[in-house]
Amino acid sequence: MSRDSTNVAKQSLLATGDISERQLERMMSGMMSRQIDRGELFFQCIRNENWSLEEGLVKNAGYSLSKGIGARAICGEKSGFAYADDIQMGTLEQTAGAARSIAKLGLEQRTQIPTTTPIPSFYDDADPLSSVSQDDKVALLSRIDAFTRALDPRVVEVSVSIVANHETTYVCSSDGTNRGDVRPLVRFGVSVVVEKDGRRERGSFGGGGRHGLSWLYENDTAEDFAREAVRQALVNLDAIDAPAGPMTVVLGPGLPGVLLHEAVGHGLEGDFNRKGTSAFSNRIGERVASPLCTVIDDATFPNRRGSLTMDDEGTPGQRTILIENGILKGYMQDKLNASLMGTTSTGNGRRESYAHPPMPRMTNTFMLAGNSDPEEIIRSVDRGIFAVSFGGGQVDITSGQFVFSATEAYLIENGKKMAPIRGATLIGNGPDIMNKVSMVGNDLALDTGVGVCGKEGQGVPVGVGQPTLKIDEITVGGTSV
Repeated sequence: MSRDSTNVAKQSLLATGDISERQLERMMSGMMSRQIDRGELFFQCIRNENWSLEEGLVKNAGYSLSKGIGARAICGEKSGFAYADDIQMGTLEQTAGAARSIAKLGLEQRTQIPTTTPIPSFYDDADPLSSVSQDDKVALLSRIDAFTRALDPRVVEVSVSIVANHETTYVCSSDGTNRGDVRPLVRFGVSVVVEKDGRRERGSFGGGGRHGLSWLYENDTAEDFAREAVRQALVNLDAIDAPAGPMTVVLGPGLPGVLLHEAVGHGLEGDFNRKGTSAFSNRIGERVASPLCTVIDDATFPNRRGSLTMDDEGTPGQRTILIENGILKGYMQDKLNASLMGTTSTGNGRRESYAHPPMPRMTNTFMLAGNSDPEEIIRSVDRGIFAVSFGGGQVDITSGQFVFSATEAYLIENGKKMAPIRGATLIGNGPDIMNKVSMVGNDLALDTGVGVCGKEGQGVPVGVGQPTLKIDEITVGGTSV
């Protein structure tokens, strides 16, 4: 895909406050002085629409518009950050001045002349809010509600939702950055409750990406999500209590990559490693995982939820090898942490909005495929569990310790997948389990596009993925021994 969104984004955002390019250049020059090393202005406008249907009725129909400026002044390890929820010249001057006043004792720097170098784009600038009419959105919700209820008489509750965003961003920095982006983002989900003999279980499924809503009408996508939500719920309806204790665990392809994201991915973000608080700090060049493991963070997948043409500092999105054949190769970096660590940004500087400073964050993080057949992996396990999907989890970055809850899992006995189980949690240490990966499947899959990653109070859209993995031992928390 090839497009240059910089001029579109810049002109759109500056016109909101009647700010000229000449005024912007003067502002950047005035922001710099002996007191700071680098100055940056981030402009953003986000239009959001969300619809949800429950019990056959539209329960929520919301629209919001958010726009503003984030100004940052950097001096060594110190950052001054200020923001305003308005794009006007007067507000811009006050915001930039406030950011500059926080940072002191920097080096003398001159503002570089902003340059625009075209970069490849990994999505188009479709507007998902207007690509489908409101009546059609409501009709789709109602149709999928009726379709889901008709799939099985045990379905007693259904909720269907659509979330659509259209974001315009522009970054101007004293290091010469002058880039903008137009980012569409959609998500569609179906959640169900099934009941049998007084027992209720829930299942949910959905997907999305950086494109318009017309994708939902292609190849029965929405109906497929509904079928999968019902299937998950019915599986859980027949689940038995999970066993407990150390055992072999097989992780399925796709969404179970969320465990990799949390237990390993966050520990490979630059800020934690610069501060020495990660289990992976000062270990570049060392073996940190099984030789079967290669882990990538890649913002360049077309139309994926975590993909970025540029990050929120204007650095082009890119593919970064984090772990290669078990050896730690590098960290995910934003500009600030990269500078302080003597390296360069990997395009991972992300922020939730103009009201937040950027920090190193993942985009689409996954493990490359191996050579093993997934069925062969199952057959190799005498006793263990097969985890297909996960819900919430927690991880401690410093120690690498994690706890994750499986939402769909099965017993494995004598090389065969057996009864579904409920209440299984996986407890372990990220670096430790990476060294216990003994088989990697040839079935790499990415998630369907629903992930949101939280860090220091900020949420950003991300993608995860992996092939089927065999981990020789993880502690499983369950309800039976």
